Amino acid sequence: MFALLMVLDALSIIGGFFATSLVHRPETTETQWLAIAAAILCVFFVIAINGHAYAADVIRRPGRGTLRGLQALSVAAGAVILAAFFLKSSDAISRLTYGMGFVTSFVLMAASRDLFLRKAGGLFGYNPYSVALICDGEQSISREGFSLVLADPDINPDNHCPMMFDRLAQALKDVDRVVVACRPERRLSWVTALKGANIRSEIMIPELHLLAPLSVGHCNGHTTLVIADGPLSMFDRFVKRTLDVIASACALLLIAPLLVGVAIAIKMETPGPIFFIQTRIGRGNRMFKMLKFRSMRAERSDQAGNASTARDDDRITRVGRLIRSTSIDELPQLINVLLGDMSIVGPRPHAIGSRAANKLFWEIDERYWHRHATKPGLTGLAQVRGFRGATDHESDLTNRLQADLEYLNHWSIWKDIQIILMTFKVLVHKNAY
Repeated sequence: MFALLMVLDALSIIGGFFATSLVHRPETTETQWLAIAAAILCVFFVIAINGHAYAADVIRRPGRGTLRGLQALSVAAGAVILAAFFLKSSDAISRLTYGMGFVTSFVLMAASRDLFLRKAGGLFGYNPYSVALICDGEQSISREGFSLVLADPDINPDNHCPMMFDRLAQALKDVDRVVVACRPERRLSWVTALKGANIRSEIMIPELHLLAPLSVGHCNGHTTLVIADGPLSMFDRFVKRTLDVIASACALLLIAPLLVGVAIAIKMETPGPIFFIQTRIGRGNRMFKMLKFRSMRAERSDQAGNASTARDDDRITRVGRLIRSTSIDELPQLINVLLGDMSIVGPRPHAIGSRAANKLFWEIDERYWHRHATKPGLTGLAQVRGFRGATDHESDLTNRLQADLEYLNHWSIWKDIQIILMTFKVLVHKNAY
């Protein structure tokens, strides 16, 4: 099935550029479309495989499988044109051929992947694997989601004889995965019985549920439980950092006149520094110095962030009120992004003394520290949903925290781009004061 899917993807890319060549033939060479398609195809397969575009879960979730393929195609097309630019060969490439070919390939892949994966999902019942549950004794385990449930008293892992192992093998001969629910004292017996079963075998350990382990690891001869990992892979971090550097550098160049004008206005209105530099909590719970345009009187600035800004806060200057209401005061954080302390998109960094309902943020919800698994952002999912401004109630923190954790659990570069675009709608917000 995956081989057929790879063939379909290849035909979509080649077909897209071939169709473009029939409409537009550049004067330089008539076979340029083939060279472009071949280059994109090579990069595409590397990215698609790494991005799990050919994984089993794409059968259960055809939409996700289609999205992964389109993401890989977009990144591949971007990587090829970027490589051509650095190799100084981009002038030889017809921009019309490249653009039309990419769009056509994109449409063809979206249609072919969606149709194929939905048909494949129907064929496999949206679950390509057969999973068996072995209930040893009275176990309150839901049978839903299992292809087969075994509760045969003749299959006893303590009975080490060829006949018992043969009965177990016969019961599991068409199974891809087996899960055992048993009492703690019986676990070692089932481990012994299933080590040679030649299928993926697992034992339920309900007490691990609270630990929420990600996987099992090994260190210096000891077995460990992996309970946390970075939310992004190395490749994802590279893609996100590339977006951050390009976006922040371009934005700083474009808005340089605005930044200079605001700096002059701040300096002319009240004495004190142009920037308000405050310690915030960043990635990995490490602290960093975050930049903002100073919007309050210098002698009344709150370095620890103990007091949330009120709507009619008399600490705010006239220039400060304008730049806060339009979010211009946050623009210096583009420098933090360029330096690597922050990202364009991520959970907003909070001051050390930030409170909600007179409680420190981490006293309200212990999951608060989980949000720091990635770099803090200039904007984030919570902000585009309108969760910004003062934190007078506990819900003001929990709503933001829930959005931040959702962002971490479902990150993609496309979600970052979507959040960036949505941010322009909330630059001026009723809670921005």
